[in-house]
Amino acid sequence: MSRLLSALLLSCLAASALAERAGYYGYGKPAMPEEIAGWDIDVRPDGEGLPEGGGSVEDGESLYEEKCAECHGSFGEAVGRYPALAGGEGSLTDDRPHRTVGSYWPYVSTLWDYIHRAMPYTQPESLTDDEVYAITAYVLYLNEVVEDDFVLDRETFKDVVLPNAGNFIRDARPDTANTRCMKNCKNPASIEITSIVETKPAEETRIEVASAAPVGKATYDQACAMCHVSGLGGAPVLGDAAVWTARSARGTSVLIANAISGYQGEQGYMPPKGGFAALTDEAVEAAVEYMLEMSQ
Repeated sequence: MSRLLSALLLSCLAASALAERAGYYGYGKPAMPEEIAGWDIDVRPDGEGLPEGGGSVEDGESLYEEKCAECHGSFGEAVGRYPALAGGEGSLTDDRPHRTVGSYWPYVSTLWDYIHRAMPYTQPESLTDDEVYAITAYVLYLNEVVEDDFVLDRETFKDVVLPNAGNFIRDARPDTANTRCMKNCKNPASIEITSIVETKPAEETRIEVASAAPVGKATYDQACAMCHVSGLGGAPVLGDAAVWTARSARGTSVLIANAISGYQGEQGYMPPKGGFAALTDEAVEAAVEYMLEMSQ
């Protein structure tokens, strides 16, 4: 048998095997284990998915102050409109319940997983596994769930039960009560539309800047101050003339473009529009010009 014929035969056999796979449409390939591992980072309530390592309340305190307190407050009380992490016990039946880790959340896995995936706000996924364990332990301590000598790891994780865990029940209702239509289906063209839900144009949902203050300052106070007061994520601090002069050496237009589209490099990291996607380009431009003016 010639090499060409052998190759064709093997190709046909491979195609036949692929075609037998459920849901295979003739293109793509199975995901490799290392590709799956890059996405498989979730943690389940039973601890499945937790990595090796651990962290103490003591270690978590300094990490929390450095990376979390800017938004969530030194005691988890929250700063501005950022979410509180502690407090709220007994408030769930109030008209305005205070939902925190200690008062409302059902599982420690939610806390660990969210910190791991999305925190700190300006540098998500920058924490090591041990740092995530330590910060999680400290937040639990802030909620009086663990003692100050507690160390969180894969084993002790299973022993922590949040106060409100028993008040969550599984929703047993089916996703749908209808019978699947597999034949003699109704023609969509014959379905009469009786109402249309009106939605606001995207322009109307953008963040409105207070008209009582200049656009640049109002936008800065609302969306920029968190990072540009403390230098979080490498952000140039408002008023630091030397740093702002260096940053603007390539031109104000470059600064504005980076602020709108986002920046990641040697000078730090900034998400597009500082993470406030609803801001208009004009508002971001005004904020940059305001910070430049205030840093001369």
